[in-house]
Amino acid sequence: MYKKGIYKILTNEPLTDAVWRMTLAGDTQWISAPGQFVNIALEGKYLRRPISICDYDDRSIALIYKVVGGGTEQMSRMLPGETLDLLTGLGNGFSTKNDARRPLLVGGGVGVPPLYNLAKKLLAEGKPVQVVLGFNTASEVFYEEEFRALGCEVAVSTVDGSRGVGGFVTTAIAERGLDFDYFYACGPLPMLHALYNAVEQDGQLSFEERMGCGFGACMGCSCKTKYGYKRICKEGPVLTKDEIIW
Repeated sequence: MYKKGIYKILTNEPLTDAVWRMTLAGDTQWISAPGQFVNIALEGKYLRRPISICDYDDRSIALIYKVVGGGTEQMSRMLPGETLDLLTGLGNGFSTKNDARRPLLVGGGVGVPPLYNLAKKLLAEGKPVQVVLGFNTASEVFYEEEFRALGCEVAVSTVDGSRGVGGFVTTAIAERGLDFDYFYACGPLPMLHALYNAVEQDGQLSFEERMGCGFGACMGCSCKTKYGYKRICKEGPVLTKDEIIW
């Protein structure tokens, strides 16, 4: 179930050259799980734009987005005080209803934001949280310190080796010898595929990068599972490792 509302922009600031963080005030009662997303109506755009929720409380929502096209460029020019038309409560999000005692959170690029509120929830449940963040270069790294401030153990990997462990998130997991019994992941498809093949533990993977129209109508986000094809915008964006056919 989703809810339409008008939200007031509180802040809209760059985290890196291409990644921005926007906070909005408004009704959040329809958001029920970390990893859900909103659909944003932008002036002059026919389709709403799906953006994953980074964090939320009972009065506000934080979104982190990458400026990659006309829609997100338009968002980056918006100022505090302006308003946005949002649909909230979309997607299934991550579930913490499992037997995990030592979870690992793995984020790649703009797949990092949905893991932030998840980390807060897991910590509130008394679980130690390990986080691995993967980027191409040091200039792209964001939210490392925010996860540390929560009390998470954080490792960073960069493809070019300019920060943290050189290589991919799977490299950092192996080199650090991380001890975990369950994982949550969100990021580019190559990262998710590599993680799926590299670790034996069960987990949940968010395919938010595959979200297209935001409603599952175009079928372009379909993923093959043991239960048939699932539309990421409709039945996702989170799928469990044991149901994916890859």
